[in-house]
Amino acid sequence: MTTQEIADRLVASCRQGDFEKPYQELYSPKIISIENDGTKEGARVEGFEGIQQKGEWWQENFEVHKTEVSDPIVADNWFSLRFEMDTTHKPSGQRSTMSEIAVYQIEDGKIVKEQFFYDE
Repeated sequence: MTTQEIADRLVASCRQGDFEKPYQELYSPKIISIENDGTKEGARVEGFEGIQQKGEWWQENFEVHKTEVSDPIVADNWFSLRFEMDTTHKPSGQRSTMSEIAVYQIEDGKIVKEQFFYDE
């Protein structure tokens, strides 16, 4: 698949609310996932096990009311998306909206790196 095809499939899955399917179809087993600059504890995970633990943490801590995903911007082996999310932090009950930019790197037809940038 091309970078554009991978980006389009990821967007389609996210817009359908299916955030698990892309991991099986589009991600490399050697995936690296980074939050912001990756310096805080747990902000950098590697492999499917790390991604799964990160996903479990998210589900335990946040209720997602709505997610909007932009069309992808593609450049060679990279693409980016904007996510807009309306969530409630379960432990505190605080509801908020947030916006983040996600940048993805493609190698050999798979996503090998994702990095998310947002205000903390």
